[in-house]
Amino acid sequence: MADNSDPRETDEDQTKSTSTEAAENPDVSAELAGDLEGLLAENADMRDKLLRTMADMENLRRRTEREKEDTARYAISNFARDVLTIGDNLRRAVEHVPADAAAQDPALKSFLEGVELTERELLNMMEKHGVTKIEPLGQRFDPNQQQAMYEVPNTDVPDGTVVEVMQAGYTIGDRVLRPALVAVSKGGAKPAPKSEPGGNGFGPDVADDDIPDGGD
Repeated sequence: MADNSDPRETDEDQTKSTSTEAAENPDVSAELAGDLEGLLAENADMRDKLLRTMADMENLRRRTEREKEDTARYAISNFARDVLTIGDNLRRAVEHVPADAAAQDPALKSFLEGVELTERELLNMMEKHGVTKIEPLGQRFDPNQQQAMYEVPNTDVPDGTVVEVMQAGYTIGDRVLRPALVAVSKGGAKPAPKSEPGGNGFGPDVADDDIPDGGD
């Protein structure tokens, strides 16, 4: 014989039975509350782990992009450093020929012009790849880009000024490819400090009365 009972009535009866059992048995309520807290804690832990993983992946992506850019920018460093030796030899060839000898010998003059043209083309090619020549002559010595070989007594320029360049230096991107070999002045005046706003422009140690007037 077919069962004509409504399934919804069966579910409602089971729910009522469970609720009644939970109400009558405090241990069941406590167990259900504990299970719920456990599920919530597990969900929070999984969410925290997911967020940490996503952050780590983003940091890895940024680091990979940065390393990729550095590799592309500085990959030719070793090659460029070797090519600079060729430029040094070209410059020495030009400097070792007396100017009057070139003026008196058209063939020698033409040869030197060819060497200088080759040197310029080499430097232009290097510059296209991010290699730039350091121009320190007359500037204050910078240990980050220059290497001092010796000091030269010179009171005509401030102390610590580059007065001679023995070997040109170069940078690639924001890095020093090769420091410039320089000679630095010694014995001159100390570099003047920057004047304070509203001062007389001659530094803090010079009073207004000590400034020579522009009169007769």
